[in-house]
Amino acid sequence: FKGLAWLFLGVANKDSLLYDEEFQIYKQQYPDNLRLDYALSREGQLNKKGGKMYIQDKVEEYADEVFERLDQGAHIYFCGLKGMMPGIQDMLKGVCDAKGISYEEWLEKLKHGGQWHVEVY
Repeated sequence: FKGLAWLFLGVANKDSLLYDEEFQIYKQQYPDNLRLDYALSREGQLNKKGGKMYIQDKVEEYADEVFERLDQGAHIYFCGLKGMMPGIQDMLKGVCDAKGISYEEWLEKLKHGGQWHVEVY
């Protein structure tokens, strides 16, 4: 592939990382095309408030770059338990508020452009 695939993966512990061996191989083979960021909620780094590190916290660390890439046409995919989406949406709304952007308009633009993808269960 020619673009950048940036995976934010959230799990409780390192031993729960799915396909980590394969992702590490891809990262070595395609260093300019794959970025990996893990949010380990039961071990490792704490979020900026000193709490557990969840996926929304990890994405927020890179919010400026994520928003810039989305502005340039990148797609964003959310897959997993539906219970994660309120926290993610709250974080995205907070970033929009801090940037002086209407969250509702921003989200509608992504959806209309086919850039917003959610598959939760």
